[in-house]
Amino acid sequence: MKKRIKILIVDDHPLMRKGIRAVLEDETKIEMITEADNGEAAFDRLRKESYDIALVDIEMPKLGGIGLSQKIAAEKIKTKIIFLTMHKDEDIFDQAMNAGASGYLLKENAAEDILNCINAVLDGEYFISPAISGFLVRRSRKSNEPFSAIPYVDELTKAERIILKLISEEKTSQQIADELHVSPKTIENHRNNISKKLHLSGTHSLLKFALANKDRLK
Repeated sequence: MKKRIKILIVDDHPLMRKGIRAVLEDETKIEMITEADNGEAAFDRLRKESYDIALVDIEMPKLGGIGLSQKIAAEKIKTKIIFLTMHKDEDIFDQAMNAGASGYLLKENAAEDILNCINAVLDGEYFISPAISGFLVRRSRKSNEPFSAIPYVDELTKAERIILKLISEEKTSQQIADELHVSPKTIENHRNNISKKLHLSGTHSLLKFALANKDRLK
């Protein structure tokens, strides 16, 4: 974290809010932690005060997390949303990401992953719990759709598709840079952009995705 940040915890379970706060409050770069017990209360706070991150449960009374994220997007509030949930369901995951989430973190892994998740999101990246990011790989393996129909792939540029193909051949950034006559730094930037567009996080997620779709990369 490069600056002192403000975080809003939105969960209808007091013990969950207390647990999240306990993990975060020793982090010196966090300036303020505020709590709300439902989506409506959270939305009122977000309209009155600026927060960098909102850690949001999906199922809550009055207004759920997905509805809250949609309202935040509609109002063009700049707070980044990280869903903190027990749900591993793919449909709910899709709804959450389509609502504008920057992170999807399972509560069972929150204590170990939450700071990494916040840091990644503040750096403009997506963070998805490993148990959830595997959905994209499994889908691509099972799908009979053309490669262009896989979620988010249509956002890739021609250069990014070429690099993704070379990644599927298990080439390193240096090898790809040599082949394309660019710097390794340029390749690393492309890899980061591809991962963001495909909503992948973690060191090996992009390689796994590329390998799973190797036959469809042209």
